This record gives sequence, structure tokens and C-alpha cells, in this order.
Amino acid sequence: MKIHQLIRLILLVPVSLLFVMPVNAQSSLSNGAEVIEEVLVTARRRSETALESPLAVTAFNAQMIEDAGIQRVEDFVALTPNVTMATSQGIGTSFLSIRGVTQVRNGESPVATVVDGVLQFSAIQFRRELFDVESIEVVKGPQGAIYGRNATGGAIIINTRRPTNEKYGYVQVGAGDGEEYSVQGSFGGPIVEDRWYGQLSANFLDREGYLDNITRGEEADRFEDTTIRGRLIFEPSDAFSADFRVAVSKHKGRGIGFQFQGVNIAPDGITATGFGTDTGPIDANNVLPVRDNNVDTGERDMLDFTLKLDWETSFGNIVSTSSFTDIEEWGDSDQFPYTNARSSAALFGFDGTQTGFFELSAFTQELRLSSLSDSNIQWEVGAYYLDWERFVSLSTGTDTGQGIIRLEREPTTNARNPTTSFLADDNNNSAWAVFGSVDFDLTDQLDLLLALRYDDEDREQKVSPLQFPAGVPGARNTASFSKLQPKVTFRYQPSDDMNLYLTWGEGFRSGQFNQNGISVVAAGAGLVGVTDLVRQEESESIELGFKGRFADGRLRLNAAIFSTDVENQQFFSFIGAISAQILTSIPEVSLSGVEVDVVFQATENLSLFAAYGITNSEIDAYPTNPAAVGNDAPYIAENTANVGLQYRAAISDNLQIFARADYERRGEQFWDVDNSTARDALELVNARIGIESSDGKWSVTGAVYNLTDEIYNSEWVAGGFSAAAPGRIWNVMYRHNFF
Repeated sequence: MKIHQLIRLILLVPVSLLFVMPVNAQSSLSNGAEVIEEVLVTARRRSETALESPLAVTAFNAQMIEDAGIQRVEDFVALTPNVTMATSQGIGTSFLSIRGVTQVRNGESPVATVVDGVLQFSAIQFRRELFDVESIEVVKGPQGAIYGRNATGGAIIINTRRPTNEKYGYVQVGAGDGEEYSVQGSFGGPIVEDRWYGQLSANFLDREGYLDNITRGEEADRFEDTTIRGRLIFEPSDAFSADFRVAVSKHKGRGIGFQFQGVNIAPDGITATGFGTDTGPIDANNVLPVRDNNVDTGERDMLDFTLKLDWETSFGNIVSTSSFTDIEEWGDSDQFPYTNARSSAALFGFDGTQTGFFELSAFTQELRLSSLSDSNIQWEVGAYYLDWERFVSLSTGTDTGQGIIRLEREPTTNARNPTTSFLADDNNNSAWAVFGSVDFDLTDQLDLLLALRYDDEDREQKVSPLQFPAGVPGARNTASFSKLQPKVTFRYQPSDDMNLYLTWGEGFRSGQFNQNGISVVAAGAGLVGVTDLVRQEESESIELGFKGRFADGRLRLNAAIFSTDVENQQFFSFIGAISAQILTSIPEVSLSGVEVDVVFQATENLSLFAAYGITNSEIDAYPTNPAAVGNDAPYIAENTANVGLQYRAAISDNLQIFARADYERRGEQFWDVDNSTARDALELVNARIGIESSDGKWSVTGAVYNLTDEIYNSEWVAGGFSAAAPGRIWNVMYRHNFF
């Protein structure tokens, strides 16, 4: 750990506090203002207020989720300092960055995502529609010792509404830009009072899209998503409960979503004539229209079953969580360079079609034994097991203008769309872990938390005998990855209104296989340092934090400084000629930063909030290109900021008005190790306004996103591959609560 980085961060704290001083100055406003509501969090697997928790956690309860209009993962990420996400491709692909620990395409997630107590095993599960959600928590810093595999950057904890003895139900309908319409609803309550409880929730959204395909004369980013969830709880006594959940999700949308910036275009404006500068420059700020002549299609089907059992015994609490998940994802599109051109050896030699297919299934089992809530010393021990299978195939084909044939486990010689490359493999993987933690009250004000976890993963890759032209068809490869992850946390609470904490921990993200033979293809394309086996990522982090409550509970201030060293930070590269998606590693990266967030209840009706985060990243070692040492690490915004206000007031005995505005800034961001180009800082404004009944029975809300119509790329990949983000969009929602 580089101590000079921590010293530099400490010096940044006064500067960061200046950012929130204008909000602090509001403390002289109305003495009749209500105090800020205490938000309960479970980030340490126990219920406590966010103020008490010795972690950097951004938490949203059910009312906050509804007020902020959080409908999917991207929405709460945008409200969290030092966290960003790009969503350029299909629903199963996302690029989360949390304090500089980043997610890569086809790689493991940088955070542990826990939904209703179940750890998600694949990054493909991450992006989803959020509805009927009770709480969301974004916990930063290594959390592997508590939450398990891939929690190098933190944990995201999502809890859906739990049915109780009280009946609950609502329906919501909406319409919006891009010919969007949606229907959502939930109903739950007692089946047998004080014994059986049930909940059924469903969401459907259909949208033609926002981005024009100028070749096809239609929208390029269709989005259709259907999710149904059921939950049944058996609770015969206070000492035992069984919680069974099932969820089915079906999605249709875009698949690839990229355009290429190095092509000459014919007078028709849509057909490539060769490589050149017509669509240039090669620049992360160059936003191109969609020119694909083939429909860009993506699909994802998910099925989840979970059974959670809780026993309270005289010696402790036992929790058993079992789950089964089945996922199938498909995508197809034009191949690089994504224009109206047909396959032609004279023109490109590889302008054609591309497909991608993923099939995954997994079984997980976790068992925990923890101390009773009234114990003087809080402790927990447990074990975790994961067994999962994954098949992946990537193909390219000849574009004859007759569409794309769906390929899964074998190529085709069909003259309509014959296969020109086929990379495919089966992966049989297993992982297990043992863990424990203990929390000591050293004094009335000081406590110490020690946690330790050991993870072990075994991976086996079986290359398809039909693979060509790269690799060894029929090859079998094996690898193992493991790491001991300790964590130490000191918490000092000088009063009920203040909390200071210091935490140190290590993180681990498993390695994996690239598709077989890709290192040879990469070398031929000029990419050095690519291997068929991706090394595991390890990190060491230290954090100093402060949380305080002031002005009689009307002002909350959180601040933290952190420093993290990462070994073998996983990174993504792309070879357009065969649509190869490659994971590589940056041997040494150092990350350091500071974040401050503040909430101020200015009056009974008006809330103000602001947050600011800085993440400094630096590549410390990169033998394949020593000139990159000292560069910024890719996919990391140098700073983020949020400023907003929310107003709610009665306008009659039966009606009240609601208004909210959010400003988000994402600082300059590089996308590759060479720092060849940066996307300029983004400034986005979202606004919501609505009318509600005073008894909470109904509401009508209108929202505008990207109010200033900022035009930008959601992602850029080295070589000139860009993916446009939508401009200004809007929607209107009507919600009716039955109880």
C-alpha cells in the first residue's frame, strides 16, 4: 500500500468539503423542518442505520426508489459517487466501475450482487428491470470477506418487497418516448394469517427504440422485457421461516450496438467503400449514426429458483440458501465495420455478419451460522458452494443480404449465410468458500470487526471440435484460482451523531479462459500480451471514513478517502475481423480517491442533496507496452458529481405536488491502456414532476431524462468502435395503490 497516496487523499478532504459548504449554509432555514429519515441497511448482514454502519454505503429505501424514478440498475448507479456504468450492448453486457475497479465484457463482475439474500453468479444477471423493490444498497470497498466471490469493488444488495400479514398491491401503467409503453403490478399478503404469505409481481415494457438506423429506416435499439416473480413464505413461528422464490424473465433488444469510425462511405451515405476517414475521426467523442444493413438483435431468457430457510436456535441463527439459475443469451448483427456493404474479399475480406450465444446454468448453496442478536460478541461462520456450466460461441458469416442464421453449437454451410469463423467452448466450473467474522465491543464507543474468507475456483474448458480457424478443436484446458481475503475494521462512535471508521481489506476476482487460440489471432492483429488464460485479479485497499448528523438531524454528511492497489486488473480488447472479444490484464494499477455526500432537509417540504467523488487511477506496470506506465487506467471517470433537490407539498386537502431535479457529472474518461482518446466530461440533467393523492392511493408522474439533450457515446473501444447513447427522452407513469 502506498502511504503517500493516502497522505495526498487526506489533503484533498478540505477541498472536497468546500463542495458541500453551500448546502451546509442552508441550516439557518425553517426551524420547522423535519429530520432526515433514518435509512436501515444490512451491508454487514445485520440491520443497522446507515449512520451506524462502518462502511461507505449509498442506500435507497422504497420511498426513495419511487421518488428518484429508479427503474433499472443504471438509475441508482447514476446517483452514487465514484460509480459509473456503460450500457452499450445487449441486456447481459454492462461495464460497471466502482472506485476504479472495473467490469469487462464477458468477464466476472467487480461487485458481489445479492438479490433477496442470494449471490448472483454471473455478470449476465446484473442488468434488469427493478420493480416492487424494498431497498437497494451500494457498498464500496472490498467485501469478499463478507459477501464472497468477485466482491473486489464492493457489493450491491437488492431486496424486493416481502409479503406480510398486511395486504399490499398496486398497478402502474406508463408511456414514453420511442413508442414506449409499460404495465407493472404486484399483489401480496397473507394466505393463512400468521403462517403463510404470498406475493406475485410482474412487469412488461415494450419500446421501439431511440436510435435511428439510417440504412433500414427503423429504430436500432428495440427493447422488450417481461418479468414475473412469485414468492411464498411459510412462517409457523418466530423461530423458523421458509422463503421460496421463483422468477422468470424474457428480454428482446439490441445485440451488438457498435459503429466503426474508420470507413469511407459511398454517396448514398450508408455503404462502406473501404477503410478511410469519412466516418472519422477515431475519437471517443465522435458519435456516429447506425448504418447496419442487418437487424441488430439480442435476447436473454432467465429462470431463477431460490429457497431460503431461517432457524433461530438457542446457540445461534442458521440460514440456508439454495438457488438454481438457467440463462440463455443470444445476439446477432452486422459484422465490423457495420455498414450496408456486403461481404467482399476485395473490399474488406470480413464485412459480413456476427453472432454470439451464451448458455449458463448454476446451482449454489450457502450455509451460515451466526450469533443471536443480543450477544455481547457478534460472530458468524459459513460455507458456500457453486457449480456452474457455461457454453459460449462467437461466429462470423458471409452477408449475402438474406439475413442472419441463428447459430448456437455448430456452424452452418447454408449459402444464405455461411459461417466464416466459429469459436466455441463448454466450461464446467466449480467454486467453494469458507468464511467467518467476529465483532468485538472494545469499549462503549470503539469496536473491532475481523473477517476472513477463503475462495477456491476450478475451471475446465472443452473446446468445440467444430471450432475454426483459430485454436485446437477438441482441446481440454484446466485452471484453478484461489485467495485468502482478510478484512479488518475499526469503528469509533464518540456520540450517537458521529461515526469514524478505518477499514483494510483484500479482494479477489477469479481468472478465466479466453476462447482457445485467441492469443495467436491477437498476435497476428498486433495485440501483444494476450494469453488464452486470464490471470486472477487481486486488490488491497484501505479506507478512512466519517459519518455525521448535524442541525438537529436535518443535515447528514458522509466522507471517505481510499487507496487501492490492484494486481492483474482485467481489461477488454476487440478484434473486429473475427469479432473476437478478449480479456487481458494490466499487471499493476493504483487507485486513490475521495468522496463526500450530503443531504439537507431545508424545510418540511424541500430536500437538498449533493455528492462528489474523485478517483485517481494510474498504471504502474505494463511490460507489453512500457510507454503506458503512468497513464490512467481505462473505463474510469476521473470524477463524478451529483446535485439535486426534491420538493413535495400539499396543494389542497386531497392533492399534493411532487418535483425533483438531478444533475449528474461524469468526468473525462479514457477507454484503453494507451489513453489514445478520452470522452469529454458529461453533464446530464433529469427532472420529474407529479401530482399525488394525499392518502397515497394514486399518483401521476412525468419525467424527462437528459433534459439538455447531451449527445455522447455510452462506450468506446480501442480502434474506433463507438456506441451512441440516446439523447433526450421522456415518459409518463400512472400508479394506483389498492391498499
